[in-house]
Parts: sequence; structure tokens; C-alpha cells
Amino acid sequence: MAMMRLRREDPRVVGSFRLHRRLGAGGMGVVYLGSDRRGQRVALKVIRPDLAEDQEFRSRFAREVSAARRIRGGCTARLVAADLEADRPWFATQYVPGPSLHDKVNDEGPLPATEVASIGAALAEGLVAVHEAGVVHRDLKPSNILLSPKGPRIIDFGIAWATGASTLTHVGTAVGSPGFLAPEQVRGAMVTPATDVFALGATLAYAATADSPFGHGSSEVMLYRVVHEEPHLLEVHDALAPLVRACLAKDPDDRPSTLQLSMRLKEIAAREAQGLSESRPPVQRRASQLDRPTGRLTERYTEQQQQTQRRTNGTSGTRPQAPQAPRPSSSRSGARPPAPREAPRTGARTGSRTGSTRPTSSGRRTGPSPRMLRQRLIVFVVVTLIVLLGIAAAQKL
Repeated sequence: MAMMRLRREDPRVVGSFRLHRRLGAGGMGVVYLGSDRRGQRVALKVIRPDLAEDQEFRSRFAREVSAARRIRGGCTARLVAADLEADRPWFATQYVPGPSLHDKVNDEGPLPATEVASIGAALAEGLVAVHEAGVVHRDLKPSNILLSPKGPRIIDFGIAWATGASTLTHVGTAVGSPGFLAPEQVRGAMVTPATDVFALGATLAYAATADSPFGHGSSEVMLYRVVHEEPHLLEVHDALAPLVRACLAKDPDDRPSTLQLSMRLKEIAAREAQGLSESRPPVQRRASQLDRPTGRLTERYTEQQQQTQRRTNGTSGTRPQAPQAPRPSSSRSGARPPAPREAPRTGARTGSRTGSTRPTSSGRRTGPSPRMLRQRLIVFVVVTLIVLLGIAAAQKL
């Protein structure tokens, strides 16, 4: 995380903490790097002077502190201290070293599928703890995710709200970041844990492509796309695209839960790390070929996972329980089944291939067919009779 020197107007001491550097500034206030007498480093947020007298912003700030106190989990920064009655309210959380997800992608480009899945699994698990505390973050995005050596951390609960609350502070004004807001937030409907799942899906798409799934433009354009247009996921790795698309479903009921999302992402991360899935760049798919969410985890996503598992079993030498013929229309790999090889012909001109075998859908070869066995038996009987007749004729001579 980039640090800046303190400015003249910045305080040097807040509460029992001495301030050292500026970590950043936002709409509510400034975040400083500070330390207490024991040397413990904290990220200390102080509300802006012009907002200190605004009761609405004080209430919003108090909600952030309340949310931080209620959440228990390793994916958020632990609350250390706070003073909501000060002339300039402030609170301090444990300092998290490391860049934000936004800065990392901006500096290094799109992340590999394994890393995206690992980060997503940890964030989904963290959101489970957030939602169990009755809190919805409402502003999850790459800049609010810090990548510490111990894993990603979710920060900035400034607009967090209790589950079931409205998303509007003023009529017609949506709170959050365009491109990562869920459709229900744009419409001013009730927020639920599924609202954070949508934001997490948009965040994972950004990590995988270094771009927003809804493109760029003014706030009005971005909000319109979120509500009425499908996300652009052509560059998302094939292993992640169906699940990310399920997260970005317009209907909250069609999105996976955070627990389901965490489990699926862990499976994808493990499979990618072991090299069992296809390690190739994403296929450029036409709009007509894009997966559409059809359920809580989408039926198509489940079917594709089963097909991937069958391909994995075939490559590892495990015999599938019910092999079935390959279907080129549903497979993304484009691979064709192996063609049967020609076997050497016998000396007799029978007009049939007497040594060929038939490949199964799993790539294994079976023995000769019953028809081929009958042909071989007839040839053997005829040859035997000819030999016996020849021997009898020779004895008569």
C-alpha cells in the first residue's frame, strides 16, 4: 500500500496513537498509519472536518464501527479502538500490509486462474462471517480488498448495513461503486447477502481480466448496464467463467450462496494447482454460446463440472462408471475421439478386417466382436478340412 508524508493540516496524534504516514483518503475521511505505545501498527480513519458536524455522516461512520465490532473472522481487519464522540470521530483497525487487489492487477495485469480462485475462496469464506454477523458490506470491490501475506482482507465497511435494509440514503441515489453494485442496489431494493455475492463476482472478473465486466463509462451508463445488460466474460478462464456468471445473475435468488461459492472456488483452485484441468487461454466464445444462469448454482455450471470430472478421470487412468459417447456440441475442448486403427489382414481374402478392435468412449480397446469370431471359426474349419482332405488323398497314392 502506497504511503505519503503527513501534510500540514494532518494531526500528529489521535487518541493514544501517533500518526506516521497517510495511507489514503476517501469520501468520508483520511486513513493514516499510526502506532500505539507498544509499537502496534494500526490503520486509523479520521472523519473529514467539514463532515464532522453532519449528523448523517456521523451515523454512517458509527455504522462502520458497529459492523467492524460485530464481525469475527480472519478475512477482515480487527477493530483496535474508536472514539465516536470526538470532535472528529475516528477508529483504528489492525494494519494490513500489502497492496490492494486493484493495485496488484493494475501493476501486474490479469491474475492466473489458480490465484483468482484462491483469492475468491478466501473472500467468500470471509463473507460468510460477515453475513453471519448480520452485516452486508454493500461496497465490495478490488480497492477494498488488501492482499496481505496471510491472505486477502476485506476493509472499508463505511456503507455496510444490516441485512434487509434499503440501499438508498437519498431518494434516487444508490450507494456504492458503479460496475460493482448489484441490480437491486441500483433499483433501491432490499439488500441481502446475495448483494455481496454479485460484487464478488464482478471483483473476480476484474482480477481475471484486469477490466470491469460491464466496461467503462459514466456512472449512469454503468448502472444501466448492470441492470439491463449481460456481463462481458469472454476473457475469463473457462474454469471460472460459469461460476462468475452465476454470481452476476440479475435475480439475487439465482446467485450461489457464499458458502457454496467458497466450496466451488476451493475445488477450482485445487484442480488448477494440480494441473488436472486444461491449462490453456480462455476460448473466445460468441454471445450465443455464453452460459446463462438458470438456478442457484446454475444447472449448466453443474453439468460442466461433471463433464470436467469425467475428463479428469479419463486422463488419470480411472475407469468411469458409465462411459458415454463424446458430444462435440457441448465440449469446449474441441478434441475428437480417437479413430480406430486398421489391423493387418489375414492371408485369406475374406473382405473383412479380422484383427481390428473397437475403441470405447473412454479410449480403452475391447476384444473382437462376435461376428468377427464367427468369421475366424469358419476360416479355421475350412482350412482344417482342406488339410485333412489333402492328407487322405496323399495316403491313397
